[in-house]
Amino acid sequence: MNWHRLNTVRNRLLLMFFGITAAAIGFVYLYVVPQLESSLTSEKLSRIEESGIRQGPRLLRAQREGLPQPELAALLRRVSLTTDSRVTLLGVRDAGGEPAPAFVIGDSQSQLSPVSSRYQVAARAADGQTRAGTGVIAGIRSAEVALPLPASDPIWIAVFSQPLGEVTDNVALIKRQILIAGAIALALSLLAGFWAARAISRRLSRLDQAARRVAQGHFEPIPVDSSDELGQLARTFNEMQRRLAELDSARKQFIANASHELRTPIFSLGGFVELLDEEDPDPEARAEFVRTMREQVVRLTKLTTDLLDLSKLDAGAMEIAAEPVDLGELASEVAREFGPAAEGHGSRLEVRKPGERALADADPDRVQQIIRILLDNALGHTPEGVKVTVTVTHNSGRAELIVSDEGGPGIDPGAQARIFERFYTVDGASGSGLGLAIARELAQRMRGRLDVVSSRGFTGFILELPAARPLQPPSPSAPDVAPSEAPA
Repeated sequence: MNWHRLNTVRNRLLLMFFGITAAAIGFVYLYVVPQLESSLTSEKLSRIEESGIRQGPRLLRAQREGLPQPELAALLRRVSLTTDSRVTLLGVRDAGGEPAPAFVIGDSQSQLSPVSSRYQVAARAADGQTRAGTGVIAGIRSAEVALPLPASDPIWIAVFSQPLGEVTDNVALIKRQILIAGAIALALSLLAGFWAARAISRRLSRLDQAARRVAQGHFEPIPVDSSDELGQLARTFNEMQRRLAELDSARKQFIANASHELRTPIFSLGGFVELLDEEDPDPEARAEFVRTMREQVVRLTKLTTDLLDLSKLDAGAMEIAAEPVDLGELASEVAREFGPAAEGHGSRLEVRKPGERALADADPDRVQQIIRILLDNALGHTPEGVKVTVTVTHNSGRAELIVSDEGGPGIDPGAQARIFERFYTVDGASGSGLGLAIARELAQRMRGRLDVVSSRGFTGFILELPAARPLQPPSPSAPDVAPSEAPA
């Protein structure tokens, strides 16, 4: 037997439908039906007891008047017709022990026979209390009510009894109806379960086939034909496919860009090494060769550093040591590093700082890395002569650093939504497309954010970081004074 084929969602749903329906039918059959039988029997006993109590005075009067046997038999037959019950009078004698029925005084069906254990309800009524229960009389299961008549000695006990055949027949009919209805319900539940399970299985199979196609690199959206959980899953799956397709396209583009970025400096370095090895250039040409080779090494170093940082961020191995840092000082330090690059680009680089220090709770090395990425992006993707400004502000518990350029072409609105994605580069832009993605992830790791606002003639990248408390000055009681030099 192929257990794997049986262990499917469709078969499990079928079994679930069948099991729930069968359990409901079994509950009704095994619990409700016995309760119904008990309820019908109790109702029948209550009716017999009511009618017996109403006839009690007639029997008590006959006991006191000492009616002869023929008249008593006629009275019992009239009482039997009135109560629709068999009426039996039993005599009880106290023989020094516990009282118990001893003989038959009269019977509406003229059955005069010694009392046996079949009158168990009458035996319980010998204590003077009305008793009700079921018993077997003449081989027939009956409902019995025993009414004591203690007006003389011996004490009479009137037993009113009715066969329970009607109750048994009704219960048997209900059982048959439950079984028939249960069989129909089981068949309908199997049909409904098969239909629902087949529909769900078909939709899951469609998702499985789509997932297999995605694993093979084919991204094809699947139809969404409902608004239920599976429909939502299909929409989520299509969104996942869309993102995977974009990521795959970006990966291929990145491989092409990275290959180009790596191949160009490597070929350039190889050519210069070959020239230096095979020829003897003059000192001026040699210096130019060395300068160009140094630029290519810088390009290779930057690309490998970006890839290494990206792998550390993905692996969670990037260490973030937050401390109070002055964004203005960090911006000034990095701006000085980019001074020569700005001059070579023909751009003016300006740093604007507030009157008081803008302290942020962040890792100074990572903040400098973000500023370097933003300045490199501003100088590398704007026309020559564009003014680049670094503005530092603080307000509402946040410290901000804005790197903006004035006069540039701006960023297309469609590209602004994706500019922080990995491997994404604006059309015609050089580079690997990793810098801004790394900068945003670093900002988020420091509980901050990095956003962009851009229009024609202006582009600004806004770095927000949580503000730090101002540094406390040294306590006057413990001045930080260097020990004076002792005299010789």
